[in-house]
Amino acid sequence: MTGIYFAGNFLSKSTGLVGVNETLAEKFSHSNWQIVTASKYKNRILRMADFLLTAFLNRKYYNFAVLEVYSFLAFRWVELLCVLLRRLDKPYILSLHGGRLPEFAQAEPVRFKNLLQSASKVTTPSILLKNTFSTIRDDIAYIPNGIDIDQYPFRLITDPEPHLIWMRAFHAIYNPKMAINVLNLLQKKSPNSKLLMIGPDSGDGSFESVRKLIDDYRLSEKVNLTGAVPKSMIGQVLSQGNIFLNTTNYESFGISLLEAAACGLCNVTTNVGELPYLWKNESEALLVPQNDPISMSIAVQRILSEPGLAKKLSINARKKAETFDWSHILPLWEQLFSEYLV
Repeated sequence: MTGIYFAGNFLSKSTGLVGVNETLAEKFSHSNWQIVTASKYKNRILRMADFLLTAFLNRKYYNFAVLEVYSFLAFRWVELLCVLLRRLDKPYILSLHGGRLPEFAQAEPVRFKNLLQSASKVTTPSILLKNTFSTIRDDIAYIPNGIDIDQYPFRLITDPEPHLIWMRAFHAIYNPKMAINVLNLLQKKSPNSKLLMIGPDSGDGSFESVRKLIDDYRLSEKVNLTGAVPKSMIGQVLSQGNIFLNTTNYESFGISLLEAAACGLCNVTTNVGELPYLWKNESEALLVPQNDPISMSIAVQRILSEPGLAKKLSINARKKAETFDWSHILPLWEQLFSEYLV
């Protein structure tokens, strides 16, 4: 039996966020593959130790590894793990994620190039990342992230109320304060606007900043902070809203936007990173400049007032989301892994 070691974020039980490798490990555990995984530790030191120990102690149970690659501090554990995998004579596939990866590659060009060239294969869910790093590897495979479309009930939105939803981790790179600023700007024309914010506190101070801004604007009765919700409940929770706000400053794919689209929400998103490649402006979503709450609030008002716009966005968003169902995405991984079958 062929085994795969999936190394990455397996933090769904502690944060509610499901990493790509965690989903892949679960999908392939139902087939004729032996699966090894790491890591469930949030602490960086424990995670690093777990990655290395798992790779070494389970070396008889996997034939190759699949590693999530992010930037800056997270890049270091990948480097160390790859050193060990080479000594164990284990090939590895690097899966490139994170909107800040181009920034890191510019800061550390030699380290980044050496790592990519050491891998047997490189994949990414981002057309932007594939194109950016094509000069290092011209064989990077584009494999988008997938969703189980049946877990997201579709509701056609035609005449929306100003019920907004935001869903990410509370971290500065996702700019959660922008959602509060948008809600505040909407109060004049749409005083019944309300906002549901879903996601865990990353611990970088963003959550506290959001709470303070809510108090400053006296919006405590307009904002509901739920924390993280289980993956199985995301579709149900998203269906409580009509308009999805994606305020991120960086993006290499945007799974939360895809989940909202699957539910038929009208998406308003910043036009950063992968997002302009993935979403057709004015058809599948409304794209606005980064960190521009005025433009985002205007886009929301358009959805609330412009005849036919909400219906068009809702229908087209769902159609786009259906193309990312795992029934389309999983075969791409199966084909990639089939070369390692023994």
